[in-house]
Amino acid sequence: MLPTVDTDEQWDAVVPDEAVMRPGAEDLCDRLGLAGVPLDRFTEGTQPVYAVGDDLVLKLFPGAAADDGIVEERVLSHLQGRLPVPTPRVHAAGAYENGWRYVLMSRLPGDDLAAAWPRIPRADRERLVTEAGEALAALHAVDPGPLDDVLGPGDWGDFLGRQRAGAVARQRKCGLPESWVEQIPDFLDAAPLCADAPRTLLHTEFMRQHLLVGPAADGRLGLTGLFDFEPAMIGDRAYDFVGVGLFVTRAEPGLLGRFTRAYGRTFDPRELLAHTLLHVYSNLPWYLRELPAPPEPTLDALAQAWFDTGAAVPAESDGRPQATGIKVR
Repeated sequence: MLPTVDTDEQWDAVVPDEAVMRPGAEDLCDRLGLAGVPLDRFTEGTQPVYAVGDDLVLKLFPGAAADDGIVEERVLSHLQGRLPVPTPRVHAAGAYENGWRYVLMSRLPGDDLAAAWPRIPRADRERLVTEAGEALAALHAVDPGPLDDVLGPGDWGDFLGRQRAGAVARQRKCGLPESWVEQIPDFLDAAPLCADAPRTLLHTEFMRQHLLVGPAADGRLGLTGLFDFEPAMIGDRAYDFVGVGLFVTRAEPGLLGRFTRAYGRTFDPRELLAHTLLHVYSNLPWYLRELPAPPEPTLDALAQAWFDTGAAVPAESDGRPQATGIKVR
């Protein structure tokens, strides 16, 4: 029912077209024993994703992104029940037709934290940030070994080298002014990056848009879900703090410090901005439009403005996150 999608041109023609996508989604649901269950496509996200009734979510992966479907299935299955915040439970997954793959998973309760954030009082924001820090610490404490066969990038030092080699061109292509671009090589030369960092399971897009919030058992707001693991990787845990600083705490005073206290470790702001420049989806001009401007137009000032926690960076003992109060099964 769904046509082949192996190129960007095919993606642009097929994936946004609900007249093409919906019959395929309905056919797949029929095959999965869900004939007649209402389908409601979500408007956000790169992949086509449907709510299937009230309790399930169907995520589709065209051939061009079929490997992402395998990653999503494997990571979700590996994480099930291991984090203090719920993650989707895989009900079914596999190949469909013409290179497409799918994951049928449980639907998590709650509202998009990004959409809810403006109406959340400061005290509740602080509690949610604490819960998020504990959740990320628990994720980073999970053994990534069983996922070695599906998660990249392999050698972390080689990955950093490749990203660094393309950093200037990547930001220039995004439209970064030359006054910023010319600072990148020296800034990366001086940044405290670790090519042989301990191997950690990374979400890579740990952000409000991938967190859900709703009433907890005590009636207060709490995190009710963490989802979207298709971009997961294995690498330096500092890499996950790009999403934290840019999309969770967003330079709101005191929040990154609260997050890192809950996580159990802080980081050099220059290290986190360096990872921001090296991230596979890095777009510094966009971040400069979205976040508060630094007091002066330098990368050092930007690192402090977006990633300073107000705390000294402690020495590490064993290379693992010190997640206080969290037991990882």
